[in-house]
Amino acid sequence: MVRSPHVVVIGLTGGIGSGKSTVAALLAERGAAVVDADDLAHEVMEPGEPAYAAVVERFGSAVVAGDGRVHRRALAGVVFADDAARADLEAIVHPVVSVAMSARIAEAGKTHQVVVAVVPLLVEAGWEIGDAVVVVDCPEDIAVRRLVDERGMDPADARRRVAAQATREQRLARADHVIHNDGTLADLRRQVEEGSAYVGVTAEFVARRGDPYSEITKVADEINADAVLVGASASAGHKLIGSLAVRLVRAGKWPVTVVP
Repeated sequence: MVRSPHVVVIGLTGGIGSGKSTVAALLAERGAAVVDADDLAHEVMEPGEPAYAAVVERFGSAVVAGDGRVHRRALAGVVFADDAARADLEAIVHPVVSVAMSARIAEAGKTHQVVVAVVPLLVEAGWEIGDAVVVVDCPEDIAVRRLVDERGMDPADARRRVAAQATREQRLARADHVIHNDGTLADLRRQVEEGSAYVGVTAEFVARRGDPYSEITKVADEINADAVLVGASASAGHKLIGSLAVRLVRAGKWPVTVVP
């Protein structure tokens, strides 16, 4: 993937119903470009696009709507009821989406300092993307309730879709920064503000391309915040950057808004 050395790419992921789209929209309000893998998956399955013929060949006319396009709800009904079918769909779509994602990130990086790549199946696909991974997390029962209340899903179907994805523990193990979306919208906005500061600090380090520990020490010295480094020796990389970012924004020492 070719992009400016001063552009930071954040991989944003989370389970279905976790609130990834809301978080992405809030980050976009703060100046980040957003590239969504789900949107790209829909695009590559349009007639004439790279994945269309293979999807129709594998799943047949039952997943083709009257206008010739892939009927996404019918396709979802098939793949979420059959693990092998879902694996076949992912084998067709994921490589094509990966290529499209790289191209879109490179294009967005020409005009933005921060690009957020929303990849719902980042963990399942084993993708290594960007400079850091932000996970939007919530308990499974909350996710199921959202799917039922906000998307009109049948409860059993909602539970199947949640169960078909990686576990919370698997996603959290990949996280450099976590946004907990189990409260109010105001709670989420506050965490996104802190997450935006995390992104801003990460972007600063990407721009400097220096040693992370020495750069953290330098920033801490600049704000006379020696306490920030308490326990730092037990941390490393982005987790330490994230901890510093949250402390900085709470202290009013770091700008919250990420400017493209």
